[in-house]
Amino acid sequence: MKQLEVTIMGQSYILGCPEGGERSLLEAVGNVDREMSAIRDAGKVKARERIAVLAALNLAYALAERPVPPVSASSAASGSTDVDALIRRIDQALGADGQLL
Repeated sequence: MKQLEVTIMGQSYILGCPEGGERSLLEAVGNVDREMSAIRDAGKVKARERIAVLAALNLAYALAERPVPPVSASSAASGSTDVDALIRRIDQALGADGQLL
């Protein structure tokens, strides 16, 4: 697994990334950074942890609002594993800041 150093809201993180997944990961990092920076710049929330939670909720809501393509039975079975892996990656990225779940 490859490691990438990224910056979100001025703080560096080292993230694990599967080969070939760099573009998708960097796009996700950009989305998170934009969302967190927008919340911070609005000036109503100061704590980094609260900003992260609000950004995560905003991004999850936007994702939930997308139309869902039909899923085959075989891909549905592997879907939960992908979510579990993503949660582990996010927990690793947060490190000392705390875990989401």
